Amino acid sequence: MGKVYISFIIPAKNEQDSVEILYQEILEAVKPINKEIEIIFIDDGSTDNTFQNLKKLQIKDKRVRVIQLRGNFGKSVTLQLGFDFAQGELIFTLDADLQDNPAEIPNLLKELDKGYDMVSGWKKKRHDPWTKVLSSRIINFLTRTLTGVQIHDTNCGLKLYRREVTESLNLYGELYRFIPVFAAKENFKIGEIVIEHRARRFGKSNFGWGRGIKGILDLITVVFLTGYIRRPGHFFGTLGLLSFMAGFIIGLYITYLRVTTGSIQFHQPLLIFGMLLMIIGIQLISTGLLAEMIVFPNQKVNYKSYIREII
Repeated sequence: MGKVYISFIIPAKNEQDSVEILYQEILEAVKPINKEIEIIFIDDGSTDNTFQNLKKLQIKDKRVRVIQLRGNFGKSVTLQLGFDFAQGELIFTLDADLQDNPAEIPNLLKELDKGYDMVSGWKKKRHDPWTKVLSSRIINFLTRTLTGVQIHDTNCGLKLYRREVTESLNLYGELYRFIPVFAAKENFKIGEIVIEHRARRFGKSNFGWGRGIKGILDLITVVFLTGYIRRPGHFFGTLGLLSFMAGFIIGLYITYLRVTTGSIQFHQPLLIFGMLLMIIGIQLISTGLLAEMIVFPNQKVNYKSYIREII
């Protein structure tokens, strides 16, 4: 096998009926491209015959690589492992449940050629339970609002990356849902195209409302990581100053009442509230300064990684 041009990364858990069909669809989609490919399946703790079926594919086609995890570690782990093992200049990710259509592969490649570093699919018309669709739309709306990254479907499984994008990622927990946000905050150029989303053919979705709530909590983490990870003092300091100033203004008002009326008997709860706001403000500012002191020794960044081209 020559130098790999395109890598496909496919996390799979209990998809014994889907993996071979997906493999065949990928081969059909890349026929006109005429580039060297590899297909990396990561078995994330399957309890059915997924791994056995993947081994058969690997024996038949050496372009298939199979990584079996010793348990279920989640999609962030599987994607990060796939990125670490991928050899291609371009990297696709797909879900193994056949809802992502490999026929869209040429369309993503055409979009990438417009100068993007990453292209994300947009499941504009979805074939999922309404609870999953509603939760996804809420999280995507909040993501666009809080991060400023105007992607309609950050968690779409079908994405195309240039290698330098995947090398910048450090995924854990449930942060895989916000990969476009991390890439955009590293000043990579992000594109998005509408793709066909297919109904699930085998098995059933494991989605629940608990996952949607976790998504909102993860979004808060993403906002902090992308906006303040290198300057935590700005985050805590801003909140601290707002709290302190609110308490200070209340203190001035209480002082004014004491001077003009001679009594603050009926305003003692307000006085206590103002003092509490000032104390909280000082604590938040102190927390920000301590965070800066912790971050500063590790602040050195490899700025050479920011360079796109030198002429």
